[in-house]
Amino acid sequence: MHKNLKRNIQQIFRVDESELDLVKQKMECANIINKEAYYRKMILDGYIIRLDLTDIREMIRLLSNATGNLNQIAKRVNTDGSILASDINDIQENYERLWVQVKVILKKLAHL
Repeated sequence: MHKNLKRNIQQIFRVDESELDLVKQKMECANIINKEAYYRKMILDGYIIRLDLTDIREMIRLLSNATGNLNQIAKRVNTDGSILASDINDIQENYERLWVQVKVILKKLAHL
């Protein structure tokens, strides 16, 4: 065998065409090109998780907006001591959108 290689023991196994097609589909979903690396990862760890973080990014954007609005309101309150009903409504709406996004994320996580 190849003594200079880190992995110098070769393992061989056979699959049929439908199994190979399924392997290729799963590799594509996991965004893995190297078949040997995919096989090794699956054999050793048993699974590969690839997360779509779009919903998390949206939640972070909403949180950033809410934080910015809250900071602006706090500055005005500290400057002239006033807070408007519309400020309270903005805060409530921002946090409602955040909770909607959190529920979307939790629902998707529950299906993993």
